[in-house]
Amino acid sequence: MWSLTHAFTSTEDHFHRNSEEREKENTGEGERNRERKRRDDEMLGVGGEIAAPPGTPPPPPMNTHHHKLHRVVMHPTFFWGKNAEILFSGWPGTRTGMYVLSLVFVFVVSVLVEMVSHSQLIKSSTNSLLGGVAETIIHGVRVGLAYMVMLALMSFNAGIFIVAVAGHCLGFFLFGSRVFRNKSPAPQRNSAPDLPSMSC
Repeated sequence: MWSLTHAFTSTEDHFHRNSEEREKENTGEGERNRERKRRDDEMLGVGGEIAAPPGTPPPPPMNTHHHKLHRVVMHPTFFWGKNAEILFSGWPGTRTGMYVLSLVFVFVVSVLVEMVSHSQLIKSSTNSLLGGVAETIIHGVRVGLAYMVMLALMSFNAGIFIVAVAGHCLGFFLFGSRVFRNKSPAPQRNSAPDLPSMSC
């Protein structure tokens, strides 16, 4: 009987000791977790960014006048409105005056594309090498302007689309149509433009 009581008591003591040890381990683990969380919180800065090590000078303050955040939504389809981004980040943004300026800019660039495409700046008596260099430079200017219009159109703003088409139409009317061509009766040897027409 003594051995049965002794066995029961020792099992009960062993159980209590294991429970106390587990409780201590859990408490110790909880303290370790709290300590780890505190260290992580110290390392994380505002917005979840890792903070600079101690002794590092703080970054210079941002000039809030130049770094205002404007919410401009990129559209995958045509849309009407002045809130757009055309060519440059934040331009024209949400300002009506800047939007009108961007419309004028795209219109003028579209006219210039047509003017350069139909220009006759190189004389027929020009040396072949110099003429080729001049044609290449003119071609580079034309392609650069055309790509600028294309990038503006990628804003999917309907106003930009309309002024780009209107600019190309006016430019063609002024520089490519028969209305303003020289109508002298003598046939001209070099009546063709300097560059071949652009292919879409």
